[in-house]
Amino acid sequence: MTRLTRRGFLGSGVAGTLGLALSPGLHRLLGADERARRAKACILLWLNGGPSHIDTFDPKPGAATGGPFKAIETKAPGVRLCEHLPNLADQAHRLTVVRSLTSPEGDHDRAFRFVHTGNVPQDVLRYPGLGSVMARERARAGDDFPAAVSIQGPSEGPGFLGVDFAPLVVGDPAGGLDNVGLPDGFDEARLERRLKAVGRLNDGFGKRTDPDRAAEQGRLTERAARFRRSPVLKAFDLSGEKPAMLDAYRVKLEVKEGEEAPPAFGRACLVARRLVAQGVRFVEVMLDGWDTHADNFNQVGTLLKTLDSPFAALVADLADRGMLDETLVICMGEFGRTPVINPSNGRDHHADAFSAVLAGGGVRGGQVIGASDADGASVKDRAVTIPDLYASLLTACGLDPTKSYRTPDGRPVKLVEKGSVVRELFA
Repeated sequence: MTRLTRRGFLGSGVAGTLGLALSPGLHRLLGADERARRAKACILLWLNGGPSHIDTFDPKPGAATGGPFKAIETKAPGVRLCEHLPNLADQAHRLTVVRSLTSPEGDHDRAFRFVHTGNVPQDVLRYPGLGSVMARERARAGDDFPAAVSIQGPSEGPGFLGVDFAPLVVGDPAGGLDNVGLPDGFDEARLERRLKAVGRLNDGFGKRTDPDRAAEQGRLTERAARFRRSPVLKAFDLSGEKPAMLDAYRVKLEVKEGEEAPPAFGRACLVARRLVAQGVRFVEVMLDGWDTHADNFNQVGTLLKTLDSPFAALVADLADRGMLDETLVICMGEFGRTPVINPSNGRDHHADAFSAVLAGGGVRGGQVIGASDADGASVKDRAVTIPDLYASLLTACGLDPTKSYRTPDGRPVKLVEKGSVVRELFA
């Protein structure tokens, strides 16, 4: 499933700017609230396909369209979740559940781009995804590993920020990264000789034709060489993790013959925590399969069992390591699903009201923001638009959502054209 080839990696440049100092605009947005400036990194658990809010984070027990799942109490008084999220319920005191998201986008591709960028998709301008913004603003000069990583699926790209800030896409983390190790019989000394030979060829080419292009090729080659030697690559090797930690994330390093391997999602979540601990600024982990137009309840029941333990373990693990305050965790998809159950026992696309869950990064836990109506069809209280949410995520990461960038053609563009910070997140 990995999309980034060796050539694609060599085509991406160094993510190289220092972190953004807090701007006056951000001070105006938050006043003196220091808690909302803690997040140095962000982990997005992306529920691809659009999860049913009613069957996950906004249960409607007793409603005609509420479905068969029960609601359970959690460690946060008054906050109830689906019965298939018992481990997450034990972490609810660290979670904020936003139940009043609303969006005009009910198409998968457009909604994916909208949620990842905070801006309505346009044909003439491609906005950068959150990971690329984090890479642009938080990467350190000379980093040997990309500042943004997407596991088990692609994230939104860098848009007008350029390929230097594109996320590194990784498939199943159990397989490691492609094109990093050397072929059998090919040692480091031999590689170094070849790199020097390539450098001499490029220099000669540049003197005769295009020195800028030759210099760029040299820069990309050096970046690739640093990448494959990066100590951050050790984050993918879980052999040193304690058995209890592996069990919490539902990871098995060895699967016996005839034994079913656990879903890769748990391993991806553990790798995400390890990457953040190594200084990676943004990690997205995709859990696919939420487009449940048919057989919704069987599919969602299975997906929730896949999601529950790793999500809960990630939050608890970050908290135990003292990393949660500086790591913003988000869990959501592109929209919700209809309260009405269709003839195929499924739920269809529904963007009028849906949910997201946040933890860490200065976000106050143990609370619910907003509400949908009795059927989960529309927002009843405290509507939160996608630009509002995106402005809040940027703010939690210490970034100014009002900041403007210049596109390659010189056009000034704000990170979020419209949107107000949801202050209750940090209250």
